[in-house]
Amino acid sequence: MKKAALFDLDGVVFDTEPLYSQFWGSVFKRYYPDQPGLEQKIKGSTLVQIYDRYFAGRQSDQDNITKDLNEFEHNMPFRYIPGFESFIVALRERGVKTAVVTSSNAEKMGNVYRAHPELSSYFDTVLTSEDFTRSKPDPEGYLKGAERLGLDPSECVGFEDSVNGLKSLNAAKVFTVGLDTTNPCEVVAEYADIVVSDFATPEAIIALFEA
Repeated sequence: MKKAALFDLDGVVFDTEPLYSQFWGSVFKRYYPDQPGLEQKIKGSTLVQIYDRYFAGRQSDQDNITKDLNEFEHNMPFRYIPGFESFIVALRERGVKTAVVTSSNAEKMGNVYRAHPELSSYFDTVLTSEDFTRSKPDPEGYLKGAERLGLDPSECVGFEDSVNGLKSLNAAKVFTVGLDTTNPCEVVAEYADIVVSDFATPEAIIALFEA
């Protein structure tokens, strides 16, 4: 029986991945017009990693992108993935520990809490990019998530949508539920023990937490 659930944020809790693809697609079209598709390669990366890889030494560009991103996130609707709220409540009622492990930063989480103040009651702990030095696909974030909950990674179930996130769970030896909200089902299935599209019919997942 599993004792904890570790959630990525975008594309797992909130249906925001298409919005970020739109934002970063416009950014890379402006700065890298000859390299289409870069917005897909950065999924699961922290903002610092994106800047280090594509905008190193370009402080003015970084400042402009950060300003645009903060404004974009401030106005983001943060719609839940279908079924998530009832699913997380069902887990909490069963005494399952819960955590968020996201590559997003604390400022972004401030926007999330402003839009959804109830979110803090859904999770025992939230890890953002400031809480680890190596981002997905490195397992550090999920290993720290399990540690904060006082559990071994083998006692946890992880929920991810991006390839980097799925690889991170695999490296942490966490049972992996993949959501095909960002990538095709066949891609997600390469890294996931179970593949779902949302939480509308969660019985098979909930069974993982029952004796």
